[in-house]
Amino acid sequence: MSNPPQSVETGHTAQTRFRYFDFVMVAFVTILLLSNVIGAAKVSFVTLPGIGVWEFGAGILFFPISYVIGDVLTEVYGYERARRCIWAGFVALIFMALMAFVVVALPPAAGWTGQAAYEQVFGQVPRIVLASIIAFWAGEFANSYVMARMKIWTKGKALWSRTIGSTVVGQGVDSALFYPIAFLGVAGWSVELVATLALTQWLLKTAWEALLTPVTYQVVGFLKRREGIEVFDTDTDFSPFAKAKKLG
Repeated sequence: MSNPPQSVETGHTAQTRFRYFDFVMVAFVTILLLSNVIGAAKVSFVTLPGIGVWEFGAGILFFPISYVIGDVLTEVYGYERARRCIWAGFVALIFMALMAFVVVALPPAAGWTGQAAYEQVFGQVPRIVLASIIAFWAGEFANSYVMARMKIWTKGKALWSRTIGSTVVGQGVDSALFYPIAFLGVAGWSVELVATLALTQWLLKTAWEALLTPVTYQVVGFLKRREGIEVFDTDTDFSPFAKAKKLG
């Protein structure tokens, strides 16, 4: 039977070894990469009664899950370990973009007919790739910071307020950076259109994550019981560039 969570400060748990941290980190990076490759490559639609056809990037269905896992990482393992995962995801995104650029640029062998389709899926516009990487980095750090600080303010209670509050800020930063960097000044993209799209996507992603709150509760509860710890970032350096400690 698992021991009940023990409330501690992050500075006192730097050497603690966790059983599930590596799996959560892998899930975080995996969902991040797949949502940016598989999801971003397709535009789908739904027909809304009284509104009509609404088109959306398929990645919106899965990308917010990375923020949910980011909440879980900060809530269960603390900001310092969440910071490690965010940097891992950041580096993975850069490598994925570099790999896609190189592979698409390589000349296709004679007789291979998939080049056009390959370019359509993986030949992303550099400006959009840059916007995605910057927005992810800033949004995830904002999300994790708010989550950790609110945990101290609420004394570890009202988890829902932290998950939703951090999401409002994190997704707000993400959308506020991505859409202007990716599309502002591009032909056909007015300031009003960019602002409307950023606001719409922010609201949709936040609503989607709010709906996943019961799932977040279950995952957080499971991990806290199994790991036997309750982390509070009372003496944490919240700089994204702070020197990493030796963490478990």
